[in-house]
Amino acid sequence: MANPILAAAQFHNEEAAYKFVEARVWPRGPVCPHCGGVERNTALKGSSTRIGVYKCYDCRKPFTVKVGTIFEKSHIPLRLWLQAIFLIASSKKGISSNQLHRTLGVTLKSAWFMSHRIREAMDGTPSGKLGGPGKIVEVDETYFGNKAGVKKARVGGAGMKDKRAIVSLVERKGGVRSYHVPNVDHTNLKQILFTQIDARTHLMTDEATRYWKLGKEFAQHSSVNHSKKEYARGDVTTNTVEGYFSILKRGLIGTYHHVSEHHLQRYVNEFDFRYNNRQVRAKTIGGKNKWEMVGPSDTQRAENLLKGISGKRLTYRTTAQHEG
Repeated sequence: MANPILAAAQFHNEEAAYKFVEARVWPRGPVCPHCGGVERNTALKGSSTRIGVYKCYDCRKPFTVKVGTIFEKSHIPLRLWLQAIFLIASSKKGISSNQLHRTLGVTLKSAWFMSHRIREAMDGTPSGKLGGPGKIVEVDETYFGNKAGVKKARVGGAGMKDKRAIVSLVERKGGVRSYHVPNVDHTNLKQILFTQIDARTHLMTDEATRYWKLGKEFAQHSSVNHSKKEYARGDVTTNTVEGYFSILKRGLIGTYHHVSEHHLQRYVNEFDFRYNNRQVRAKTIGGKNKWEMVGPSDTQRAENLLKGISGKRLTYRTTAQHEG
């Protein structure tokens, strides 16, 4: 059964699509992107005028809501952009450019570029740090794909040095922040952990020695020993971050298949965005307090994505230099 949300006017009518975006980008009325004027902007309504065009009578320049957003200079109808945003925001493991191409009826080249622009809107680390007094943040790394120009390690050889590394920080019942790093070493981890995690946090990791010294800078550091098949010891576990990795890897491998290293962080941002735009709620099971992930709805997640479209310019030329 088709999703009834996609029957809404903004997904099929271009004028409704412009009004929908305008209400979110300009909640207090049109703002001229050229001079910032707000009082003398008038919608142009001539028979030959494009939909959504305004004129600022302060600087005398025309503009639309697309200026200064991921939609700028795109000839793809805005209603198709909104469909793409909804599909990407609501797909747990992502949606490939080929699927967008078939669903929206645009060229594969356009679908690929649209998806990258939308991921650009998903980029945005929340303010403040993860964790805090009484809170737990799990940290771990995973690997995806091969580094360009690096010879594949032999079995028992150089470990993961030929792989692309991703470090994720997951606050229990909270958000995630993930970073593609050149190497998982003390220098890179120190920069990420100290800038993104509150020092009053209980840090949880696996047994890797790289975390021993860094862990001393936090209120508490606990670890599980995976090499001895220890995956949980009371509340001490990295299962939350491992669960996040399972979704990330299923998407990267099962949906996208090939991701160039140049674009990897943008794909990681996409999965971070979806994870951070869910909610948790407490529930009692067998007399014990548990928590589970719920909502927000796909519609609200798409609305949240629209909040990030402004100030994000991504040209095809700069993007296509590193296809993937």
